[in-house]
Parts: sequence; C-alpha cells; structure tokens
Amino acid sequence: MNSFSSIVEFVNGIIWGKNIIVILLVGTGIFFTLKMKFMQVRLLKDMIGLLVKNEKDSESGISSFQAFCVSTATRVGAGNLVGVVAALSVGGAGSVFWMWIIAIFGAATAFIEATLALIFREKDKRGDYVGGAAFYIQKGLNKRWLGLIFVAFAMICWSGVLQVISNSVTDSFRVAFGMSEKIMSAVLTVLAAVVIFGKKDKVVKVLEKLVPFMAFIYLLLVAFILVKNIAIIPQVFKKIIEEAFGIKQAIGGSFGAVVMEGVKRGLFSNEAGTGSAPSAAAAAEVDHPAKQGLIQALGVYVDTLVICTATALVVLVTKESVIQGLTGMELLQEAFRYHVGNWGVIFIAFILFLFAFSTVLGITYYAKPNLIFIADKDLLQTAFKIFACFMLFYGGMKQASLVWALADLGLGLMAIVNVFAIIPLSKHAFNSLKDYEKRLK
Repeated sequence: MNSFSSIVEFVNGIIWGKNIIVILLVGTGIFFTLKMKFMQVRLLKDMIGLLVKNEKDSESGISSFQAFCVSTATRVGAGNLVGVVAALSVGGAGSVFWMWIIAIFGAATAFIEATLALIFREKDKRGDYVGGAAFYIQKGLNKRWLGLIFVAFAMICWSGVLQVISNSVTDSFRVAFGMSEKIMSAVLTVLAAVVIFGKKDKVVKVLEKLVPFMAFIYLLLVAFILVKNIAIIPQVFKKIIEEAFGIKQAIGGSFGAVVMEGVKRGLFSNEAGTGSAPSAAAAAEVDHPAKQGLIQALGVYVDTLVICTATALVVLVTKESVIQGLTGMELLQEAFRYHVGNWGVIFIAFILFLFAFSTVLGITYYAKPNLIFIADKDLLQTAFKIFACFMLFYGGMKQASLVWALADLGLGLMAIVNVFAIIPLSKHAFNSLKDYEKRLK
C-alpha cells in the first residue's frame, strides 16, 4: 500500500505540483473565451433564459433542466464545503479569487465539452441518448483506445470521490450528534442504494427536486449570516483581492499555494474541462447542441461563483480565534455555530448530507454512459452500482489521505485526456455557437 501511495503522490506531484493541470485548464479556458468572444459573459441572459424555459422531455432524452440538475448535483457537493475550507486553510482568502477566475474561464470550456457531447452522442440499446467525453473522443478523433483510457481514469476519480464525500458526511454527523461512523455510513449507503437500484428515471427525478431545494436552503442561511455581518463584507473582499496578489504571499513563497489551492479546489468543485459533466449533457432533449452547452456553462457559475463563494464568505466573516487550529468539516461547523448558534452545526451536517447524497446519485448517472461505452451490458451497470455502495460504506468508516490523492489523480488524468480531445474538436462547437447566434438574430 505504501508503494502504491508513493506512486499516486509522485504522479500528483507532477501533474498538480508542477502546475501542469493549472496551465492546461486555464490556458484552454482563455483560448476558448477569446475564440468565442467572451461568450460566457455575452450570453449570460440567454443561459438563464434557456434554463428557465426548460426544454420538454422526450422518449429518447431528459429535459435540459434535468440534465442541469444531474451535472449540478456532482458539482455542488463536498467540494463546495470541505474543498473550499481546505483551499482557505492552505491558500488563505486569496484562493477564493482564483476559484472565481477558473470558473469564468471554465464556463467557456464547459460550453465546448457539453456542446460536443450533444453533437457526437448516440442511442443505446434501449433507445436513450448517451454520450460524453469517451464518445466524442471515439467518434470525433477516431480513437476508441483513448476513450477507454478516459473511462478508466474516470472510475479512479469517482471511486475516490465516493469515499471522500462519505467520510465528510460521517465526520459531520459525529461532530453534530456523536453518531457512529459505521451507522451513518450504513444509512447513506442504504438510501443511495434505494435510488440507484430503482426505476430507470429515478435518479434524474430525485435530483430534479433535490438540487434546487438544497441550494435554496443553504443560500438562504448564508444570506442571513452575510446580512448580519454586512459591515465587514467590504473588508473581506479587500482581503481576498490583497491575498490573491499579495506581496506578503509572494515574499513568503506562498503565492503558488494561493493560486494552486484556488484553481485545484475550484476545478474539483465545478469539473469544467474534466469531461465528466458532458455525460449528463448528452442525454438532454434540446433542438440545438449549443443550448445545452450554454446551460452547462451556467452550472459552473452556480457552483463556484455562488455556492463556493457563499461557503468562503461564511468562514471569512468568522472570528479567527473561533476556528483557529480547526480543519475540514469541524472548522465549517464551528463557523456556523459562531453565527447562528448550536443548530448551525446540525444544519451543516444536514446540508452536507444532501450535497453528498446528490453527488453520489450524479456519479452513478455519469457512470452509466461511460460503462455503455465499454459494453452495453446490464451486468456491468449493476456491478458498478454495487461497487459504488461498497465505496460509500468503506469510505465513511475510514479516513485516508490516499483517498483525496486518488480523487485528485483521476480528476487530473481525466482533464488531460479531455482537453487534448476538445481542442481539436472545438471547431464543431464554435460552428454550433455561430449557428445558434445566427438563429437568435
């Protein structure tokens, strides 16, 4: 196990430690942004309008809003809570700024990969739309072997993520209620199993209701806390900007950590450029590929600019003495306790459970088309669902740095394969956007 951990850490040290992923994703996002003339800013009104309009279901696909909910379910997860706290702990307030940057440029990348997913999608043996990174790699680049490698990296990432989010939930319930990790792991696993082993559309229908609800109640309490601390909000934003470019950080040698943590946790949360969200986008029943691309780009904004920022601001308006020496969920729960009393600890345990539960469902939905890419066999789907339940139960009882490292490794390798696919294929998405804008006029 030690030798395996060493290999994982060594590879992560290259792709993350040497900023390869940072340069790749930010560079790609900037390239797409300039090529599409800041589409993610110009067409923001259209993004919101398309989501509200919500294309209707068909027998072959799900609605645009349902596809948005599935991808948002995995984006809005433990990373919005634990990941943001980790970024603040290591990179300080300045890391929040770099989360914003990766979100703005990442929205352009999210548009490209989601649009490509619709252009290159196909139907499975049941007549449902399936697609995603593996499919556009095979059909667009004619490289099935590379698509299979992408699926392998995705499985590594998702196995790590399932354990991370389960452990975060059991940890928060231990702090809030003194509940045993084993009991909470079992509860989360059983509830997940009931949904993922249910009827065909059960995951989508649950997420369609759960995602808006959990985002609303979380942002409602955060809004209350921020209004209560309105006087110090300007100082907090000043601190974020100062530390993002701070001379003190540069002299102390921590500037790289500030940027790195912001970008890494921003990416881990919003997934732009990793090739995972296109798995949900491909199933959407819309009359133009660019429409779902715009909706998926909006998902990056919702995740990072809204929910991640909300978490960061709650921590940053908390007295440092209250959270000093704390990490992870314990830090966040103490921050909420400081602002709203003891029930804040219970609230965060509850909201993390919802975030984590939605992520689990989203991952099982993502896995479906990727497994179909390997072979359209029901047995393969069932095997993954059993594996996912095992990862949930095991992860909730055992905390290990290797799990975070595995999630980072899989995510980084997915991003590398995906980016090298979407750059040459991006001309198809550019043409789709031009056609869409022409129709608008």
